[in-house]
Amino acid sequence: MRKNTQTSSRKLDHLRICCEHEVEAGSAGFEDVRLVHEALPEQDLEDIRLETEFLGASLGAPLFIAAMTGGHPATTEVNRRLARVAGMFGIGLGVGSQRAALEHPDVAESFSVVRDEAPNAFLCANLGAVQVRDHGAGWAELAVEMIDADALCIHLNFLQEAIQPEGDHDARGCLAAIAELCEDFKTPVIVKETGAGISRETARLIWGAGAAAIDLGGAGGTSWAAVEVERTEDEGLRSLGERFLDWGIPTVVSLGEVGGTGPVIATGGVRSGIDVAKAIALGASLGGMALPFLRPAMQSDEALEAAVGTILREVRAAMFLTGSGSITDLAKARTYITGKTRQMLEI
Repeated sequence: MRKNTQTSSRKLDHLRICCEHEVEAGSAGFEDVRLVHEALPEQDLEDIRLETEFLGASLGAPLFIAAMTGGHPATTEVNRRLARVAGMFGIGLGVGSQRAALEHPDVAESFSVVRDEAPNAFLCANLGAVQVRDHGAGWAELAVEMIDADALCIHLNFLQEAIQPEGDHDARGCLAAIAELCEDFKTPVIVKETGAGISRETARLIWGAGAAAIDLGGAGGTSWAAVEVERTEDEGLRSLGERFLDWGIPTVVSLGEVGGTGPVIATGGVRSGIDVAKAIALGASLGGMALPFLRPAMQSDEALEAAVGTILREVRAAMFLTGSGSITDLAKARTYITGKTRQMLEI
């Protein structure tokens, strides 16, 4: 029971720290990307279509509310609000790691509420690669059933695990476990990083394992090393976390290496609708955001609705100003890439 309690309590710690502390580090690279302006867009802004397809699902816009929370009773209302807004706008939503609910079913409602509130939304369940390795398809099926998910995210968070005092430090066998799960699993599997990015070499392994999509989770947004620094009083672990605050592949660089190889969600430091539009132009299927929606989700339905609405207005304006009438057009928009991002991509 102590392990169950620790897992659930850790989820609440993460939520509090992300709301109350500075947990972003480094740069995702979006400042080095410019969409080419179209001075003669020859279209009506109101006619621009944001609808898109992802893993066979029709979405109202290329925006994904990335995994944030769940696993503690106090997180239930946050997930309820996130789900309501996802359903309202027809966008995707991923829940936080469901490990706590699988270890301790009393907190399952903090996850299952999302399907109750958004019966038609594209929802993603979430398990760690270590849990898939240790518990197999049984836990994966339970996670999907818990929220009647349309896809299952398998998260890779070994930077965070390396710094957590209670972290899982053995990463052996995870790729084989993902491949075994994908072989017979009926629900699409998305393999996602959580703040350190995915290289082209790792992407090849993930596609080879049978994943349906990749979520880049690049560096430049929330640093889970920073979050764990705030959690621990161990000076050795604090020092370790501080050394790795901006570790990883920036999101735009990761997108440059992986984009176009299959369905990709660009998360990590996506902070505006312009960033979402840039990601689509660079080869992403969706742009994903978590931290920008966390505080509004803690406040009210109205605050969260306004935050999502702002992002989508920015996407629409960026499409108008690139002459893109649809997401398919935006995917063909030309970009300029400069600075450190260009240097890294040319290596």
